[in-house]
Formats: sequence, structure tokens, C-alpha cells
Amino acid sequence: MNLQKLKEAEAYFFELYPQGFEDVGLLPIIKRHNTAKIGEQVGELFAKENFSQPELICENFAKIVSKSTLISLFEKPKVRDMIKSMRMERRDMFAIGLYELLYGDQKEGFETLVEVLSFYGLAKWSIVTLISYYFYRDKEFFIKPTTTKNIITFFEIEGLAYKSKPSYEFYEKYKKVLESMRAEVSEKISPHDNAGFTGFLMMAMEE
Repeated sequence: MNLQKLKEAEAYFFELYPQGFEDVGLLPIIKRHNTAKIGEQVGELFAKENFSQPELICENFAKIVSKSTLISLFEKPKVRDMIKSMRMERRDMFAIGLYELLYGDQKEGFETLVEVLSFYGLAKWSIVTLISYYFYRDKEFFIKPTTTKNIITFFEIEGLAYKSKPSYEFYEKYKKVLESMRAEVSEKISPHDNAGFTGFLMMAMEE
């Protein structure tokens, strides 16, 4: 990882937004994405007790996808149609995958979601990582393909080969890289929200 580029990005960011993500200049962006409020909703909709109702979990998944500004307008109706067409056994499998991702064996949950979504051609990084990011905004990362590929290239991250099909192995490695990068910059840059940190990296690359 090119630390000099990261430090230059940090310095430039603070020139534009002296108070970091508390700066008034960033309020319109923060308000538009509203990740804190959606995060609260995800915590309620995917509470442990709700997983006794797989159909409810699947409906809640479609509900959050439809609300999220992180998911493209092109994919929202596809997810809605997927949930409507799911057979009961796949609803059960999908709910089990989400439960494991949030509360149990994260690797197993991740791979189960990829398996189920693959049936519908929707095993995409953004869809697989959405709920876990909202549920644990300070720990997990939302993976956006173009941003991810650009971060790897721009900051010269070695040993990471991006692939379009989500894999837990890549997610774990990339997550550690992002955590190490976050540790090198001020806490004013996304202190409680990892999408804010990747947003900072995206802004740095655009400039």
C-alpha cells in the first residue's frame, strides 16, 4: 500500500473539509445516503428473533435493498423479483445464510448467500455485503466493484486480485487492508462508518 498517497489524500480532504465527516460541506451527502438511520432499521428487521420466519427475513432484505442508495436502480427490481419467485427451500437457505453472516459463522453465511444469489444471477458484491455493512457499520465494509478495483490500483495494494464473483477469501483480505489504511488516518475520517472511509478514498481518487 502506498502510504504517501494515502497521506496526501488525507491532507487534501482536510483542505476541503476541515472538520472531516462532521464538516457542514459533507452534510448533503451524508443526509442523502442516511446510513445511520438505515443501519438502525436493519438492526430491527434482522434481529435474532425474526429469523424464525424466513419469509419475513426475505421480505426485509428486499425492503432494505429498495431503500438503500448504495444499490443501483437497475438491481433493485431484480432483487424484488428474486424474492417474489423464491421457492420455500431457497427462502430458508437464504435466511440461514444471513443469520450465519450476522450472528454465526461469517464465512459459511457469506458463501451460502453467494450460492443462493447465484441461482438468480445476483451474486454481486454490492448485494452480498449490503446487510452486514448496515448491521455492523463500524466493522464490516460495503464492497462496490468499481471503487474496489480503483482503490487496489490507485493505492498500489499488492497481493489482491479482484474478481467479480464474491469470495470470502478476498473479502477478508481486502477488509484487513482497509482496516490498516483507516488506522493511518485521522479519526475525523469515518469514525463510526466504514462506508464513509471508502467514500473518502473514492473522493481522493476522483481528485
